[in-house]
Amino acid sequence: MANSLQAKKRARQAEKRRSHNTSQRSLVRTVIKKVVAAIDAGDADQAKAAYQDAVPVIDRMADKGIIHRNKAARHKSRLNAQVKALSA
Repeated sequence: MANSLQAKKRARQAEKRRSHNTSQRSLVRTVIKKVVAAIDAGDADQAKAAYQDAVPVIDRMADKGIIHRNKAARHKSRLNAQVKALSA
């Protein structure tokens, strides 16, 4: 447990950041699931729209450091490939 006032404050800040980052990470998972659900349903237009909504969210979280930029690129690449395959 933190003993100094400074350490106690840092512990409070870390907890606040951790909970915020957790919710942001959950948002990324949610938008990815929406795209996957549209792909599984076989609806190309809905999948494309969901993908267009997901890309800015994924990029924003990568810029903030919530997820690694390579992980963001991997998600976008795989989702885009699946959406294109569905359209073709």
